[in-house]
Amino acid sequence: MTVLGTLAKPPPRSAPLTTLDGVDIAVLIPCYNEERAISAVVAGFRAALPKARIYVYDNNSRDGTAAAARAAGALVRYERRQGKGQVIARMFADVDADVYVLADGDDTYDPGDAPTLVRHLLDHRLDLVSGLRQGTHQRSGHRFGNELFNRITGWVFGGGFIDMLSGYKVFSRRFVKSFPALATGFEIETALTVHALRLRMPVAELPTAYRHRPAGSVSKLHTVRDGLRILWAIVALIKDERPLAFFGAAFVALAALSIALAAPIAVTFVETGLVPRLPTAVLATGVMLLAFLSLVCGLVLDTVTRGRSEMKRLHYLSLPAPGDSCGR
Repeated sequence: MTVLGTLAKPPPRSAPLTTLDGVDIAVLIPCYNEERAISAVVAGFRAALPKARIYVYDNNSRDGTAAAARAAGALVRYERRQGKGQVIARMFADVDADVYVLADGDDTYDPGDAPTLVRHLLDHRLDLVSGLRQGTHQRSGHRFGNELFNRITGWVFGGGFIDMLSGYKVFSRRFVKSFPALATGFEIETALTVHALRLRMPVAELPTAYRHRPAGSVSKLHTVRDGLRILWAIVALIKDERPLAFFGAAFVALAALSIALAAPIAVTFVETGLVPRLPTAVLATGVMLLAFLSLVCGLVLDTVTRGRSEMKRLHYLSLPAPGDSCGR
Protein backbone atom coordinates (compact mmCIF):
# COMPACT_ATOMS: atom_id res chain seq x y z
CA MET A 1 0.00 0.00 0.00
CA THR A 2 1.16 3.50 -0.77
CA VAL A 3 -0.18 6.46 1.20
CA LEU A 4 0.27 9.95 -0.23
CA GLY A 5 -0.27 13.29 1.42
CA THR A 6 -1.13 11.80 4.81
CA LEU A 7 0.72 10.12 7.65
CA ALA A 8 -2.19 7.86 8.45
CA LYS A 9 -1.63 4.11 8.36
CA PRO A 10 -4.21 1.37 7.88
CA PRO A 11 -5.46 -0.28 11.05
CA PRO A 12 -4.01 -3.69 12.01
CA ARG A 13 -5.93 -6.69 10.76
CA SER A 14 -7.11 -7.50 14.26
CA ALA A 15 -8.89 -4.13 14.53
CA PRO A 16 -12.66 -4.18 13.99
CA LEU A 17 -13.82 -2.94 10.61
CA THR A 18 -15.35 0.52 10.50
CA THR A 19 -19.10 0.39 10.10
CA LEU A 20 -20.55 2.07 7.04
CA ASP A 21 -23.99 2.45 8.60
CA GLY A 22 -25.29 5.98 8.19
CA VAL A 23 -22.82 6.79 5.41
CA ASP A 24 -24.52 7.94 2.23
CA ILE A 25 -22.55 6.18 -0.53
CA ALA A 26 -23.11 6.68 -4.24
CA VAL A 27 -21.54 4.31 -6.77
CA LEU A 28 -21.00 6.07 -10.10
CA ILE A 29 -20.54 3.93 -13.23
CA PRO A 30 -20.07 5.65 -16.59
CA CYS A 31 -20.98 3.31 -19.46
CA TYR A 32 -20.70 3.10 -23.21
CA ASN A 33 -21.65 -0.17 -24.92
CA GLU A 34 -21.12 -2.41 -21.87
CA GLU A 35 -24.17 -4.67 -22.16
CA ARG A 36 -22.08 -7.81 -21.61
CA ALA A 37 -20.47 -6.58 -18.38
CA ILE A 38 -22.74 -4.08 -16.65
CA SER A 39 -25.09 -6.58 -14.97
CA ALA A 40 -22.18 -8.25 -13.16
CA VAL A 41 -20.75 -4.87 -12.16
CA VAL A 42 -24.04 -3.65 -10.66
CA ALA A 43 -24.64 -6.99 -8.90
CA GLY A 44 -21.12 -6.88 -7.47
CA PHE A 45 -21.55 -3.42 -5.99
CA ARG A 46 -25.02 -4.28 -4.65
CA ALA A 47 -23.44 -7.19 -2.77
CA ALA A 48 -20.39 -5.24 -1.58
CA LEU A 49 -22.26 -2.04 -0.59
CA PRO A 50 -25.88 -3.09 0.06
CA LYS A 51 -27.05 0.36 1.18
CA ALA A 52 -25.33 2.34 -1.56
CA ARG A 53 -27.16 3.97 -4.44
CA ILE A 54 -25.79 2.69 -7.74
CA TYR A 55 -25.97 5.06 -10.69
CA VAL A 56 -25.25 3.96 -14.24
CA TYR A 57 -24.91 6.84 -16.69
CA ASP A 58 -25.36 5.66 -20.25
CA ASN A 59 -23.31 7.63 -22.78
CA ASN A 60 -25.11 7.00 -26.09
CA SER A 61 -24.71 3.23 -26.01
CA ARG A 62 -25.86 1.43 -29.12
CA ASP A 63 -26.56 -1.85 -27.33
CA GLY A 64 -28.70 -2.84 -24.34
CA THR A 65 -26.48 -1.32 -21.65
CA ALA A 66 -29.21 0.81 -20.08
CA ALA A 67 -31.77 -2.01 -20.02
CA ALA A 68 -29.27 -4.46 -18.52
CA ALA A 69 -28.26 -1.98 -15.82
CA ARG A 70 -31.87 -1.20 -14.95
CA ALA A 71 -32.70 -4.91 -14.75
CA ALA A 72 -29.77 -5.41 -12.37
CA GLY A 73 -31.17 -2.74 -10.02
CA ALA A 74 -29.17 0.37 -10.93
CA LEU A 75 -30.52 3.89 -11.25
CA VAL A 76 -30.03 4.61 -14.94
CA ARG A 77 -29.47 8.11 -16.23
CA TYR A 78 -28.20 9.49 -19.52
CA GLU A 79 -25.53 11.88 -20.76
CA ARG A 80 -25.68 12.70 -24.47
CA ARG A 81 -22.37 14.55 -24.75
CA GLN A 82 -19.87 11.91 -25.76
CA GLY A 83 -16.81 11.23 -23.62
CA LYS A 84 -15.96 9.84 -20.20
CA GLY A 85 -15.07 13.29 -18.90
CA GLN A 86 -18.48 14.60 -19.95
CA VAL A 87 -20.21 11.76 -18.10
CA ILE A 88 -18.21 12.24 -14.90
CA ALA A 89 -18.89 15.99 -14.97
CA ARG A 90 -22.63 15.24 -15.17
CA MET A 91 -22.40 12.65 -12.37
CA PHE A 92 -20.55 15.01 -10.06
CA ALA A 93 -23.09 17.76 -10.74
CA ASP A 94 -26.20 15.61 -10.31
CA VAL A 95 -25.45 13.28 -7.40
CA ASP A 96 -25.19 14.26 -3.73
CA ALA A 97 -23.60 11.84 -1.27
CA ASP A 98 -21.08 11.61 1.58
CA VAL A 99 -18.78 9.26 -0.33
CA TYR A 100 -18.54 8.57 -4.06
CA VAL A 101 -17.23 5.35 -5.58
CA LEU A 102 -16.24 5.69 -9.24
CA ALA A 103 -15.69 2.56 -11.31
CA ASP A 104 -15.75 1.54 -14.95
CA GLY A 105 -18.60 -0.58 -16.27
CA ASP A 106 -16.37 -3.17 -17.95
CA ASP A 107 -16.08 -5.56 -14.97
CA THR A 108 -12.28 -5.28 -14.80
CA TYR A 109 -12.37 -3.97 -11.21
CA ASP A 110 -13.48 -6.00 -8.20
CA PRO A 111 -16.50 -4.43 -6.44
CA GLY A 112 -15.53 -6.42 -3.34
CA ASP A 113 -12.64 -3.99 -2.78
CA ALA A 114 -15.02 -1.02 -2.46
CA PRO A 115 -15.76 -1.35 1.31
CA THR A 116 -12.03 -1.36 2.08
CA LEU A 117 -11.45 1.75 -0.01
CA VAL A 118 -14.41 3.57 1.56
CA ARG A 119 -13.39 2.65 5.11
CA HIS A 120 -9.84 3.81 4.47
CA LEU A 121 -11.10 7.16 3.20
CA LEU A 122 -13.32 7.65 6.26
CA ASP A 123 -10.87 6.30 8.86
CA HIS A 124 -8.08 8.59 7.70
CA ARG A 125 -10.26 11.52 6.62
CA LEU A 126 -8.93 11.45 3.07
CA ASP A 127 -10.39 13.10 -0.01
CA LEU A 128 -9.26 10.54 -2.56
CA VAL A 129 -8.41 6.85 -2.40
CA SER A 130 -7.28 5.52 -5.77
CA GLY A 131 -7.20 1.87 -6.68
CA LEU A 132 -3.70 0.62 -7.48
CA ARG A 133 -4.32 -2.04 -10.10
CA GLN A 134 -2.76 -5.42 -9.37
CA GLY A 135 -2.29 -7.76 -12.30
CA THR A 136 -0.73 -7.89 -15.75
CA HIS A 137 -3.91 -7.56 -17.78
CA GLN A 138 -3.17 -4.10 -19.15
CA ARG A 139 -1.87 -3.90 -22.70
CA SER A 140 1.85 -3.10 -22.93
CA GLY A 141 1.14 0.26 -24.57
CA HIS A 142 -1.24 1.20 -21.77
CA ARG A 143 1.30 0.21 -19.10
CA PHE A 144 4.07 2.23 -20.75
CA GLY A 145 1.84 5.29 -21.13
CA ASN A 146 0.60 5.01 -17.56
CA GLU A 147 4.14 4.87 -16.15
CA LEU A 148 5.25 7.77 -18.34
CA PHE A 149 2.32 9.98 -17.37
CA ASN A 150 2.74 9.11 -13.68
CA ARG A 151 6.37 10.25 -13.83
CA ILE A 152 5.60 13.47 -15.72
CA THR A 153 2.75 14.42 -13.41
CA GLY A 154 4.75 13.60 -10.28
CA TRP A 155 7.72 15.63 -11.51
CA VAL A 156 5.66 18.69 -12.42
CA PHE A 157 2.98 18.73 -9.71
CA GLY A 158 4.59 16.73 -6.91
CA GLY A 159 3.19 13.62 -5.28
CA GLY A 160 3.96 10.04 -6.12
CA PHE A 161 0.94 8.33 -7.66
CA ILE A 162 1.86 4.93 -9.02
CA ASP A 163 -1.35 4.42 -11.02
CA MET A 164 -3.05 7.77 -11.53
CA LEU A 165 -4.98 6.51 -14.59
CA SER A 166 -6.84 3.88 -12.59
CA GLY A 167 -10.59 4.11 -13.14
CA TYR A 168 -11.37 2.84 -9.61
CA LYS A 169 -11.50 5.75 -7.19
CA VAL A 170 -13.29 6.78 -3.99
CA PHE A 171 -13.90 10.48 -3.30
CA SER A 172 -15.11 12.61 -0.44
CA ARG A 173 -17.94 15.02 -1.02
CA ARG A 174 -15.65 18.02 -0.76
CA PHE A 175 -13.44 16.62 -3.54
CA VAL A 176 -16.37 16.09 -5.88
CA LYS A 177 -18.05 19.43 -5.22
CA SER A 178 -14.81 21.40 -5.55
CA PHE A 179 -13.68 19.74 -8.77
CA PRO A 180 -14.06 21.87 -11.92
CA ALA A 181 -14.78 19.06 -14.39
CA LEU A 182 -13.60 20.48 -17.71
CA ALA A 183 -12.00 17.41 -19.32
CA THR A 184 -14.12 15.62 -21.89
CA GLY A 185 -12.48 12.23 -22.49
CA PHE A 186 -10.16 9.71 -20.86
CA GLU A 187 -7.88 12.56 -19.74
CA ILE A 188 -10.34 13.05 -16.87
CA GLU A 189 -8.23 10.81 -14.60
CA THR A 190 -5.27 13.15 -15.09
CA ALA A 191 -7.42 16.16 -14.20
CA LEU A 192 -8.69 14.40 -11.05
CA THR A 193 -5.13 13.67 -9.94
CA VAL A 194 -3.85 17.19 -10.57
CA HIS A 195 -6.85 18.66 -8.72
CA ALA A 196 -5.91 16.68 -5.61
CA LEU A 197 -2.22 17.54 -5.88
CA ARG A 198 -2.71 21.27 -6.48
CA LEU A 199 -5.06 21.66 -3.51
CA ARG A 200 -2.75 19.51 -1.32
CA MET A 201 -5.54 17.11 -0.45
CA PRO A 202 -4.86 14.06 1.72
CA VAL A 203 -4.93 11.10 -0.66
CA ALA A 204 -3.91 7.45 -0.81
CA GLU A 205 -3.51 4.49 -3.13
CA LEU A 206 -4.60 0.99 -2.12
CA PRO A 207 -4.05 -2.24 -4.07
CA THR A 208 -7.13 -3.48 -5.92
CA ALA A 209 -7.68 -6.52 -8.10
CA TYR A 210 -7.67 -6.01 -11.86
CA ARG A 211 -8.87 -8.64 -14.31
CA HIS A 212 -9.66 -9.31 -17.94
CA ARG A 213 -12.80 -7.97 -19.59
CA PRO A 214 -15.62 -10.46 -20.15
CA ALA A 215 -15.61 -12.28 -23.46
CA GLY A 216 -17.05 -10.11 -26.21
CA SER A 217 -16.43 -6.84 -24.37
CA VAL A 218 -14.17 -4.36 -26.19
CA SER A 219 -12.04 -1.60 -24.65
CA LYS A 220 -12.99 1.95 -25.63
CA LEU A 221 -9.49 3.26 -24.89
CA HIS A 222 -7.30 3.73 -27.99
CA THR A 223 -3.63 3.56 -27.01
CA VAL A 224 -2.22 6.16 -29.42
CA ARG A 225 -5.17 8.52 -29.86
CA ASP A 226 -6.16 8.69 -26.20
CA GLY A 227 -2.52 8.61 -25.10
CA LEU A 228 -1.88 11.76 -27.13
CA ARG A 229 -5.01 13.35 -25.64
CA ILE A 230 -3.79 12.58 -22.13
CA LEU A 231 -0.33 13.97 -22.93
CA TRP A 232 -1.90 17.12 -24.36
CA ALA A 233 -4.08 17.41 -21.24
CA ILE A 234 -0.96 17.26 -19.06
CA VAL A 235 0.67 20.02 -21.14
CA ALA A 236 -2.49 22.14 -20.87
CA LEU A 237 -2.64 21.58 -17.11
CA ILE A 238 1.00 22.64 -16.78
CA LYS A 239 0.18 25.82 -18.69
CA ASP A 240 -2.88 26.49 -16.54
CA GLU A 241 -1.55 25.42 -13.14
CA ARG A 242 2.21 26.09 -13.48
CA PRO A 243 2.39 29.00 -15.95
CA LEU A 244 5.75 30.29 -14.72
CA ALA A 245 7.35 26.89 -15.32
CA PHE A 246 5.65 26.56 -18.73
CA PHE A 247 6.49 30.02 -20.05
CA GLY A 248 9.85 29.96 -18.26
CA ALA A 249 10.77 26.89 -20.28
CA ALA A 250 9.70 28.74 -23.44
CA PHE A 251 11.88 31.69 -22.36
CA VAL A 252 14.92 29.46 -21.93
CA ALA A 253 14.39 27.78 -25.31
CA LEU A 254 13.86 31.05 -27.18
CA ALA A 255 16.75 32.80 -25.44
CA ALA A 256 19.07 29.90 -26.27
CA LEU A 257 17.97 30.03 -29.93
CA SER A 258 18.54 33.78 -30.05
CA ILE A 259 22.02 33.47 -28.57
CA ALA A 260 22.89 30.68 -31.00
CA LEU A 261 21.84 32.89 -33.92
CA ALA A 262 23.59 35.99 -32.60
CA ALA A 263 26.88 34.45 -31.46
CA PRO A 264 28.53 34.13 -34.92
CA ILE A 265 27.40 37.64 -35.82
CA ALA A 266 28.88 39.02 -32.59
CA VAL A 267 32.20 37.26 -33.25
CA THR A 268 32.33 38.68 -36.79
CA PHE A 269 31.50 42.17 -35.50
CA VAL A 270 34.30 42.02 -32.90
CA GLU A 271 36.80 40.88 -35.53
CA THR A 272 35.79 43.14 -38.43
CA GLY A 273 33.45 45.80 -37.07
CA LEU A 274 30.86 44.71 -39.65
CA VAL A 275 27.46 43.02 -39.45
CA PRO A 276 27.32 41.08 -42.74
CA ARG A 277 24.16 39.07 -41.94
CA LEU A 278 21.67 41.76 -41.00
CA PRO A 279 18.54 39.57 -41.46
CA THR A 280 19.94 37.01 -39.02
CA ALA A 281 20.72 39.78 -36.53
CA VAL A 282 17.15 41.08 -36.80
CA LEU A 283 15.82 37.53 -36.35
CA ALA A 284 17.97 36.99 -33.26
CA THR A 285 16.71 40.27 -31.79
CA GLY A 286 13.09 39.32 -32.48
CA VAL A 287 13.50 35.88 -30.93
CA MET A 288 15.03 37.41 -27.79
CA LEU A 289 12.12 39.85 -27.54
CA LEU A 290 9.74 36.89 -27.78
CA ALA A 291 11.71 35.16 -25.03
CA PHE A 292 11.29 38.05 -22.61
CA LEU A 293 7.65 38.45 -23.60
CA SER A 294 7.13 34.79 -22.69
CA LEU A 295 8.84 35.35 -19.34
CA VAL A 296 6.61 38.35 -18.57
CA CYS A 297 3.51 36.32 -19.48
CA GLY A 298 4.65 33.59 -17.11
CA LEU A 299 5.17 36.05 -14.24
CA VAL A 300 1.78 37.70 -14.76
CA LEU A 301 -0.12 34.42 -15.17
CA ASP A 302 1.63 32.94 -12.14
CA THR A 303 0.16 35.72 -9.99
CA VAL A 304 -3.29 35.13 -11.50
CA THR A 305 -3.03 31.37 -10.99
CA ARG A 306 -1.95 31.81 -7.38
CA GLY A 307 -5.04 33.90 -6.66
CA ARG A 308 -7.27 31.40 -8.44
CA SER A 309 -5.72 28.51 -6.50
CA GLU A 310 -6.33 30.34 -3.24
CA MET A 311 -10.01 30.78 -4.12
CA LYS A 312 -10.32 27.11 -5.10
CA ARG A 313 -8.76 26.02 -1.82
CA LEU A 314 -10.98 28.32 0.21
CA HIS A 315 -14.03 26.79 -1.49
CA TYR A 316 -12.64 23.31 -0.85
CA LEU A 317 -12.11 24.13 2.85
CA SER A 318 -15.65 25.48 3.15
CA LEU A 319 -17.06 21.99 2.51
CA PRO A 320 -17.36 19.39 5.31
CA ALA A 321 -14.39 17.12 5.83
CA PRO A 322 -14.79 13.36 5.28
CA GLY A 323 -16.57 11.91 8.29
CA ASP A 324 -18.07 15.24 9.39
CA SER A 325 -20.65 15.14 6.59
CA CYS A 326 -21.91 11.72 7.67
CA GLY A 327 -21.98 12.26 11.40
CA ARG A 328 -18.83 10.32 12.19
